[in-house]
Amino acid sequence: MVGDEGGWDSGLDMEGWTKGKNFHAGDFLVFTYDNQQFDVAVVNQTGHDSCTPNEGAKVLNSGNDKIQLALGANYFIDTVADVCAAGMKMAINATAPPPSV
Repeated sequence: MVGDEGGWDSGLDMEGWTKGKNFHAGDFLVFTYDNQQFDVAVVNQTGHDSCTPNEGAKVLNSGNDKIQLALGANYFIDTVADVCAAGMKMAINATAPPPSV
């Protein structure tokens, strides 16, 4: 679950939350949040860096969204620019899954 017990929330440093964690392609991230205040958008690097959903961005707002990671760079933001700029965004590099034994 993104943000652990705190969820996807403006009170957490989401970029800091990813540090020290290993993410693999095919893993699912679960975003839980107050859908009256927040949302989550799957964006490209430009959207992440500018806190603006790019064309083709997928915006979710159920309050409990499950997103599968693609191999390589994955970017997520809250679509409200001020909220995003305050730390509700993250970039995750998903590596290949470990080999099955």
